[in-house]
Amino acid sequence: MNKIRTLVIDDEPLARRGVRHLLKSEPDIEILGECGDGLQAVEEITAQTPDLILLDIQMPEMDGFAVLQALTGGRPPLVIFITAYDEFALHAFQAHALDYLLKPVKPHLFKVALDRVRAVLQFQQTHAFEQKLQALLHSLPDNKRFVERLMVRTAGGMQLLPVHEIDWFEAEGDYVRIHKSGKKYLLRERMNGLEARLNPQKFLRIHRSAIVNIDRIHAMQPRTNGDYAVILTSGAQLTLSRTYREKAFAILQYPL
Repeated sequence: MNKIRTLVIDDEPLARRGVRHLLKSEPDIEILGECGDGLQAVEEITAQTPDLILLDIQMPEMDGFAVLQALTGGRPPLVIFITAYDEFALHAFQAHALDYLLKPVKPHLFKVALDRVRAVLQFQQTHAFEQKLQALLHSLPDNKRFVERLMVRTAGGMQLLPVHEIDWFEAEGDYVRIHKSGKKYLLRERMNGLEARLNPQKFLRIHRSAIVNIDRIHAMQPRTNGDYAVILTSGAQLTLSRTYREKAFAILQYPL
């Protein structure tokens, strides 16, 4: 029997201990470890690629929704959400048929949720779960829906970049090159997928290979072929192509 590789994520040590205690009676569960905050959770999920995460929603600085939004590349793990009473979160989970447990976690409901996970894995229904999860994330209000931080690999390990500090994104094959304050980082994600996760009021697609932080635009200058030069506050010069010009002008309220 294949073990279900599992991470426990909660900012409360007592809650993590309680979940680990419940998991001890499940012989097919392999506990990979536990995380006490969202940043550590993203790092461990990226590094260990668990089959299942038990994810607390209410965590300081980076809540459970933000953890899921920060994940890039590959298929996300299955998730059992754990939450204190939160009317919005409960409605969202129910609307998208996703498993959740209320604190304090009741053992019999915990077993039911694990049995559903086993069924998803046994009958290879992970794609259907992924669709439900994406629908949930897209249903969130703007202040929760769009990604606020991106996890990237650096020479020293993993680093979390606040999205609002990024100058622009550049397509690079199956990856995206992040430009931030003169430094560059590589993100394992395609441009179209990233664009869908960015707030369109803050980030603008100006070319098939470029998305720019609107707050970093210093000036735009027309070119003879109908394109525009987009000059950033950093001095970088990008191209607004004719394909994206009309939409960009509307968002920027640029006079035609």
